[in-house]
Amino acid sequence: MKVGIIGSGQVGQVLAKAFLSEGHRVMLGTRDTSKNEVVKWVKENPSGQSGTFSETAKFGELLVLAILGSAAEEAVKLAGLENFNKKVVIDTTNPIAPNPPTNGVLHYFTTLESSLMEKLQSAMPEAKLVKAFNSVGNAFMYKPNFKAGKPTMFICGNDEAAKKIVSEVLTTFGWEPEDMGRVESARAIEPLCILWCIPGMLRNQWTHAFKLLKA
Repeated sequence: MKVGIIGSGQVGQVLAKAFLSEGHRVMLGTRDTSKNEVVKWVKENPSGQSGTFSETAKFGELLVLAILGSAAEEAVKLAGLENFNKKVVIDTTNPIAPNPPTNGVLHYFTTLESSLMEKLQSAMPEAKLVKAFNSVGNAFMYKPNFKAGKPTMFICGNDEAAKKIVSEVLTTFGWEPEDMGRVESARAIEPLCILWCIPGMLRNQWTHAFKLLKA
């Protein structure tokens, strides 16, 4: 599969390398292909390539939004709305506000009545968005190794076939996917990032993930 990663930060680089490891063709999308970190990533991953947001969105059969939540809507516009049409788009974003945490609790620029994913889905109605990878640190996104077993990745989205594709990706990456329904469920999934970050903010503990237990 051709995978386009919209965003060249740490999350984008980690997921791009993960898809390369699974044998996919990957383009790492960035505003500036001459950035040192992008040049370095391509040098370290010669089977991958870099491109602008627009080039990357055109390239990918599967797209990944790996961008700051506050910059996500702008990145989508730069990439070209038409380049997302009818494509599966993994949405890793969280609506983190710029103001500092309060007692370890991040601030969001959304409310529990409207998620960032819903805004992005409205901005590109023909895209098949699936929320994933937003509730864990990038160090554990690919092949996480926990003594308690496979961690759970909560996903949601309106397209059932798209969620099946993303579930297969997650399973290959070492996760146990759990489908939580349609796009409105992102109102619950996005705040999991807040919960995941609290131990890190308070005690510098960042080596954990969520697990859904069933009777």
